[in-house]
Amino acid sequence: MAELSTLARPYAKAAFAHAQQSSDLSGWSVALATAAAVSQNEKVGELLDNPQLTSEVRAERFLSVCGDDFDAPKQNFIKLLAENHRLPLLLEISKLFEELKAQAEATLEVEVLSARPLSEEQSQRLTQSLSKKFSREVHLHSAVDESLLGGAIIRAGDTVIDGTVRGRLAKLAEAMNS
Repeated sequence: MAELSTLARPYAKAAFAHAQQSSDLSGWSVALATAAAVSQNEKVGELLDNPQLTSEVRAERFLSVCGDDFDAPKQNFIKLLAENHRLPLLLEISKLFEELKAQAEATLEVEVLSARPLSEEQSQRLTQSLSKKFSREVHLHSAVDESLLGGAIIRAGDTVIDGTVRGRLAKLAEAMNS
């Protein structure tokens, strides 16, 4: 996993720098998400792995599947990736681009997994406290996992906060055993 990230990072940074310079972060975000989704298709994977095709042919076929949303700079980016045999990295490039975009916009995507649905008031309070904690605008995405006994698991970037009953019991057991 780290290797993919290492290979994808320079491309994500280059795309981000160009997107920032041209004031088109959202356009690049959509284009990279589209390209990443296309690259995950099984038939497209076969195309990318076909050694008989030149990089130009791969790029042209790939772009034909992506549609007409790609302007010249985005097409050139896809052609560069094809030339360097990096089209399979598009999913990782897209993820890294989104991280850079969120960092530049001072936003943070937070996932909350709770035992029961969060009320509107709970969501607002959680959003406010996480915004203070991380000094960023927080976009909260919540889901329900009924297998949790109670509480919630919060994922914000690399930070995971386990506030579940199971997590607390595990910490208590660990403390008692040490």
